[in-house]
Amino acid sequence: MFKYISQIWRSKDLRNKILFTLGALLVFRVTTQISIPGANIDAIRAIFQQNSFFGIFSALTGGSAENFSVVLMGVSPYINASIIVQLLTVIIPKWEALSKEGEQGQKILNKYTRWLALPLAFLQSYGTILLLNSQSQVPILDNIKDPSVILPVMLTITTGTIWLMWLGEIITERGIGNGISLIIFANIIAGMPQIVAQSLYLGQTDTQALIPFISTILFTLILLVIIVLVTEAERKIPITYAGHQFQGRGEQSALPIRINQAGMIPIIFAVSLVSFPNLISSFMQRAATPWVKSIGDFLSVNFAPNSTLYIVMYFLFIILFTYFYVSITFNSKQVAENIQKRGGYIPGIRPGSQTVEYLGKISNRLNLFGGTFLAMIAVAPILLQILMSGSRIGSVPSLISGAGMIIVVGVVLELVRQINAQLVMHDYDKLV
Repeated sequence: MFKYISQIWRSKDLRNKILFTLGALLVFRVTTQISIPGANIDAIRAIFQQNSFFGIFSALTGGSAENFSVVLMGVSPYINASIIVQLLTVIIPKWEALSKEGEQGQKILNKYTRWLALPLAFLQSYGTILLLNSQSQVPILDNIKDPSVILPVMLTITTGTIWLMWLGEIITERGIGNGISLIIFANIIAGMPQIVAQSLYLGQTDTQALIPFISTILFTLILLVIIVLVTEAERKIPITYAGHQFQGRGEQSALPIRINQAGMIPIIFAVSLVSFPNLISSFMQRAATPWVKSIGDFLSVNFAPNSTLYIVMYFLFIILFTYFYVSITFNSKQVAENIQKRGGYIPGIRPGSQTVEYLGKISNRLNLFGGTFLAMIAVAPILLQILMSGSRIGSVPSLISGAGMIIVVGVVLELVRQINAQLVMHDYDKLV
């Protein structure tokens, strides 16, 4: 371990990239503590303490929402824009052609994503301000209906999101790793020290309080190991290239297909859908009409983050969206055509429609395993909290959500790959 760190430190270029990345993330974390002037911070923090739905939102934004920060929404508008552009790439032929043009086409699509993120950030800022203000007993912002009050706040929050987009791209260009992913990673990790400190503080007065805390840590570590193993797992389909003869036989290769092809996207879709009833109930419960209020109460109870219906719907939606997303991103017909163009074929499978059918069948089977895996990881921390809260030992807040664990593992694995690649280049340059 120390030898590995020493190798990284001796590589000047890699060392500078890592230090730049850490410096940029430090600047980002400082901005999450800068509250918007005029906001009632005590009122907004009371919302996040009382409502578990907003508590999840606070965890994903690294506390910037709880501080009513200038970067209140983080990079969520940019992520939404990326998903929309990716889906439209399949629908719009011109965009589909751009996606096949390599790096140049990807640059154009990235430009579309940035432009789309701007109006999304502006609209989302308005919705977020109204939602938070409606949940507070005391107004977070006075005279919120006055355009001269709310517009500057909306512009500030939108500017914060655009600034984070720029910071993420600068990290990608001059630092190490994907900048946007690292910003999300920093948000998730930022909330963990506070949970640890609170649990240790309670453990000083009551040792029994340490039991759920230690159980949560062990459970989190086990899940992390499982996530790493499944994230790295892949099905290798053998490919033979007849045009390249090697000792009288075609050159042997393989087409790797990951078990988790969809990554985090199905969880993002599922969270948005399953949380929507709870979000609507927040408004309906404040209605003056009795029947509207009763519907709001019903939705609030049945779609609470720890309710049975919420967990079941969450689980099923993740599996469904895994199939939906992979059906868009993995085109078995296109993959089969690419193999055939290079003079390759799958042993025992005829080129053409049989290869397309074979690849589609394998992809669907992997989607079942991958989708079920994502769903189990997403609901496991929720189930653990329910089980522990119903026991005598009690419970503590989860160190990290299931979705957060998948993001953390993905970011760390990608960082390790990039660092290793940089070290190889550094050693190669010394030899040359």
